[in-house]
Amino acid sequence: MNLAQLAAAGRSPALPVQIEIGAQTLQLERWLRILPGQRYVGQATWQGRTVLAKLLVGSKAERHFHRECAGARRLADQGMLTPTLLAEGFQAGAGGWLLFEFIEQAVSLNDAWQAVAHEAPLSDAQQAVLGQALGCIAQLHSKGLWQSDLHLDNLLRRDDALYLIDGGGVNAETPGQPLSLPAVLRNLGMFFAQLPVSLDPFIEELLIHYLLVNGEHALPLERLLAEVATVRKWRLRDYLKKIARDCSLFSAQIGAFGLRVVRRERADEIGPLLDDPDQAIKQGKPFKNGGTATVAGVEVNGTSTVLKRYNIKGIGHWLKRFWRPSRAWHSWVEGNRLQVLGIATPQPLAVIERRWCWLRGRAYLLTEYCGGEDLIARFSPYLHSAPPERDLLALDQLFAALIRERISHGDFKGHNLFWYREQWTLIDLDAMQQHSNQASFAKAYARDRARFLRNWASGSALYQLLDQRLPRV
Repeated sequence: MNLAQLAAAGRSPALPVQIEIGAQTLQLERWLRILPGQRYVGQATWQGRTVLAKLLVGSKAERHFHRECAGARRLADQGMLTPTLLAEGFQAGAGGWLLFEFIEQAVSLNDAWQAVAHEAPLSDAQQAVLGQALGCIAQLHSKGLWQSDLHLDNLLRRDDALYLIDGGGVNAETPGQPLSLPAVLRNLGMFFAQLPVSLDPFIEELLIHYLLVNGEHALPLERLLAEVATVRKWRLRDYLKKIARDCSLFSAQIGAFGLRVVRRERADEIGPLLDDPDQAIKQGKPFKNGGTATVAGVEVNGTSTVLKRYNIKGIGHWLKRFWRPSRAWHSWVEGNRLQVLGIATPQPLAVIERRWCWLRGRAYLLTEYCGGEDLIARFSPYLHSAPPERDLLALDQLFAALIRERISHGDFKGHNLFWYREQWTLIDLDAMQQHSNQASFAKAYARDRARFLRNWASGSALYQLLDQRLPRV
């Protein structure tokens, strides 16, 4: 196969495959990242050795090739630890290739982070991962460089060594001279914006790891936090656009006669279920069988999921629903919003809308199953006493996050909060809303708070405790 043929090979070219690069041949053994028709990255064999191959094709190939080459050279020229560029080339009308040293037994810092992300904010293990990342970023900045696509997957760790990869995103201000303060704050803002909001109170402590390597500037915390907030808003907007289109994260089929969006990493696994969701519900474990919604637990390759069907009760109900996004779609959007914001909710896996000439009918939402006890069951032994402080602190954190992000739930009853993985997890997001102004949010929050407290009799000790503890807006 040549590069021109690779460009038309789609999202998952069969392996192993031999690729012609100039007068040589490269054998691809494993794909690591694919941007169809543009970029193919994989583990390969070249001249008897294992390499990491970046193959650039399509109309933007030449521009991306030169950018990758320039970034890789900047890293090497400034003495940064980075995989050695072994060979490169570009063939007009076909594409370009870059072959790098393959770092055996390396683990991305993102994988290391995911292994400790569930721990209490800034545990020793978390600090070890983030401190190593910040030390590498500081070294990069001290050389006048920055990574425009800065994230933990672009840092590979082998033993105690940290390799910086993806030269295509490496830019220079004045190579060899420390980066200016505004550029430092922008780049650090991008880094911290990708971490959970619960770590924000520890940013000042984490900056010590940066300053020990690059003390060129005093880093004003307020300016940095403002930068973090700006980047988070941008990331949320960008992500919510992706959930409605075919991309590396989601497989989407959207048209006049149907909508189906699936989390791509799970598409093959849950595809058969989505082909006949009604049958899956019929065979699943019934959770709810109401007029407007039917909910069932469904096993997918040994993994528990929840499939919710939003019913149309009749012609009158259809006339109210067909012209606007379905409740399944609204829940899909809000579930993904909460995931980005770091507020616990079962991961949304897929959404389906039945359509006829764009007119919407029955719809379906598939999510992970969170298990655990709901709030009513978990707090039932404490009607006349105080629940465990751990549970109350988690509730404090949930309310603080909703207030911070100006999010109202719309049906904040106890059966819509589950204790799962040591935190309160929100379900049933049909009426959830992120408000654009404080006045609108204050009214909605007051309703949520009142509905939450109605889970218990107003004269009970539990009601009194929670009424005193939960913040007002």
